Amino acid sequence: MSADKKAERRGLGRGLSALMADVNIGTPENADQAPAERATSADLRVPIETVRPNPDQPRRVFPQEDLDSLAESIREKGVLQPLIVRKDPDDSEMYQIVAGERRWRASQLAQQHDIPVLVRDLSDTESLEVAIIENIQRADLNPVEEAQGYRQLMDRFGHTQERLAQALGKSRSHIANMLRLMSLPEDVLDFLAAGDLTIGHARALITADTPSALAREIIQKGLSVRDAERLAKGVTAKPPTAKKPASGKLEKDADTRALELDLGANLGMSVSIDHKPNGESGALTIKYGSLDELDDLCRRLGG
Repeated sequence: MSADKKAERRGLGRGLSALMADVNIGTPENADQAPAERATSADLRVPIETVRPNPDQPRRVFPQEDLDSLAESIREKGVLQPLIVRKDPDDSEMYQIVAGERRWRASQLAQQHDIPVLVRDLSDTESLEVAIIENIQRADLNPVEEAQGYRQLMDRFGHTQERLAQALGKSRSHIANMLRLMSLPEDVLDFLAAGDLTIGHARALITADTPSALAREIIQKGLSVRDAERLAKGVTAKPPTAKKPASGKLEKDADTRALELDLGANLGMSVSIDHKPNGESGALTIKYGSLDELDDLCRRLGG
């Protein structure tokens, strides 16, 4: 791992818990429908034209119907949850949105002259981290967006599944199962994001040999999750006596591949299982990509 990468992971100005505290300030489940007193946590109100979106904002899609609905609420009650902003790095007289671009867009539609903000001193790295956390906490995220958020927090900032679970109030198994979805082909993820497939359908396809073709068949026939599981097993089922391919290695069965994916998702590392046919012994191989990952693995194995 390069020195720059280590600096990004270890040199954050504040820890995950401190960043979470910013995102969670006065944040009910549906903040813009909360009582008006929630807005009292704002540092100040600023002219809306002095606020700019963050060009690195991970959330790119803002459905017009949702914006229109929120704009109507803002016309009646105002912006009840302050935006988190920082001073714009390119213009000290402007603010850059860290979390709350949806409220900013809706406020423009509602023709608001000023909006409540929480001003925080955040680096570029911390700003992106808060934006990802804020997006993960949204109730309307689709499963793919949620999984991508977890993956970004782990890959870009070095957070472990255990740390994310504790900070975000999720179970570790939930985060591991969501991350497993990212192994699916892009077209299957598109079906999942669009709501054509459920998470149950997607999980059934993870160990399938032809997930894209099966996904289309599931959608076309309107199959249930249980039907999808049977279909996937039928496609991936192997004869009792596995034949050696040209490489000389035995073909792994679906259960072994699924176990590899489960362990890999939990550890955040590549895992390979080589089990002797009709035997009780085998080998488990864990590949790490950096000394930091090796340190983390040793810590876990050491209890």
